[in-house]
Amino acid sequence: MSEVLRIIPLGGAGEIGKNMTVVEYGAHALVIDCGLMFPESDMLGIDLVIPDISYLMEAPERVKAIFLTHGHEDHIGGLPYIVPQLPVPLYATRLTRGLIEVKLREAGLLSQTQLHTITPGQPVAIGPFVVHPFHVCHSIPDSVGLGVETPLGLVIHTGDFKFDYTPVDGRLTDFGALADFGRKGVLALLSDSTNAEQPGYTPSERVVSQEFARVFEQAPGRVIVSTFASNISRIQQVIECAIRYQRRVAVVGRSMVENVRMARSLGFLSAPDGLFVRPEEMERLPPAEVVIVCTGTQGEPTSALVRMANQEHRQVSIQPGDTVILSATPIPGNEELVHRTLDNLFKLGAKVYYPRLRPVHVSGHASQEEQKMMLSLTRPRYFIPISGEYRHLVLHGELAKELGIPDEHVFVVRNGQVIEIDTQGARLGERVAGGHVLVDGAGVGDVGEVVLRDRQMLSRDGFVVVVLARDAETGEVVEGPELVSRGFVFMRDAEALMEEAKDVVLKVARSGHRDTLSTSIHDRLAEFLYARTRRRPMIFPVVLDV
Repeated sequence: MSEVLRIIPLGGAGEIGKNMTVVEYGAHALVIDCGLMFPESDMLGIDLVIPDISYLMEAPERVKAIFLTHGHEDHIGGLPYIVPQLPVPLYATRLTRGLIEVKLREAGLLSQTQLHTITPGQPVAIGPFVVHPFHVCHSIPDSVGLGVETPLGLVIHTGDFKFDYTPVDGRLTDFGALADFGRKGVLALLSDSTNAEQPGYTPSERVVSQEFARVFEQAPGRVIVSTFASNISRIQQVIECAIRYQRRVAVVGRSMVENVRMARSLGFLSAPDGLFVRPEEMERLPPAEVVIVCTGTQGEPTSALVRMANQEHRQVSIQPGDTVILSATPIPGNEELVHRTLDNLFKLGAKVYYPRLRPVHVSGHASQEEQKMMLSLTRPRYFIPISGEYRHLVLHGELAKELGIPDEHVFVVRNGQVIEIDTQGARLGERVAGGHVLVDGAGVGDVGEVVLRDRQMLSRDGFVVVVLARDAETGEVVEGPELVSRGFVFMRDAEALMEEAKDVVLKVARSGHRDTLSTSIHDRLAEFLYARTRRRPMIFPVVLDV
């Protein structure tokens, strides 16, 4: 009797980010991608969100390797947090490996990690699996999809992809490999769903190069281009425009500097040696001869562009005559931060271009016609849309049905839902843990729903601390009560309210049961404050026995 093949998305199914998928057969499992996600708007104080790998940690010896499809944060950003728990070999292409090395070196984990380089067209055998990497176009070079040969058939994971006929690096998506897979037979296709709402085809990266040229030609002063530090293709486009319009390039931001250095050393960025200048040197150049590349497209508070917009950057100050290009679209949840940054740049007198005004960015993800082409080339028996919010998965599933895949062969699932395939067919299995693990400062997973709920309550109505001392023997109040408020009312403007609140607390203290005094104070004071203010601050009674 054959084993069951299990496919389990642990991230990226129903959300943008923290992509992670498990392919498991018997006692062997491969993990594809290990990303992070930006926190949602109600995740107050949270820095990052990573996948929940508690299912994998039930039997970590099953996990034989992690394969990374490309170097974007939503596919490799979780590694510094996951690798210490799951120290398995990592497999990635040359550029992706370079980006991983930068990240793990910074976390002090590089010497403890086995890194292997994979090359499109060269299979890798691990246990019962043979992994066939194939090149795909995306908004970062050296991206791959993976054909995972299993004892039950071939499973294709596309990674993030689009069919770009004029990519920056000149390398097309490997149509031949996809067609070969389709001819041999594909058991299951897991395909990028991010742009499932977009009809037609995603524009080529060439569009951005043409628009950059127009902006550079018209810019009277410095040009400041903000993009993701991992977007090596976009940085190459900036370099080519700088050469064409005789500008020198200053790279600003620690992650950007590290990635540019690494990409040049591997040959993924092509630039003459004299093109780059240090940020402190550019002050000696005329503004019309300078271009700055930096991070900050998502409004991240510590990023270079945001600090420039807030007039807090020690090396670069925005001034009238500057032209700023935001070459990225906001990730869902970051819109407010991005809009605030744009407003601040406009206030400082900069000319600002962003995707809603000019085509200074194009998506790296397939639109509907490309998604149909992927389905037509591979002709899978089963289809599992991944990498998108839930509506994207549903819409991608509808496209598959339009192309003739039966309803019962399309699995639109959320994180943690197991899909089981055996010789009898495919079906939904049990659910496993597939939620969020929150990263807050140095803490990983120590902030849960209760803490977030408390933070939300504090952010809405603040808190009131009540302190009183009572005689340990008689229970009589000997000092207080004192009330301290933050985020509720301004004490000086609410003296009468606070005096009434003290009277409420004293009445409770004199009549309440000694063992339940704290609870009684909390409940009675909450009722009083809500009746008077229609607000519900968090209340912390502190009763001291003296």
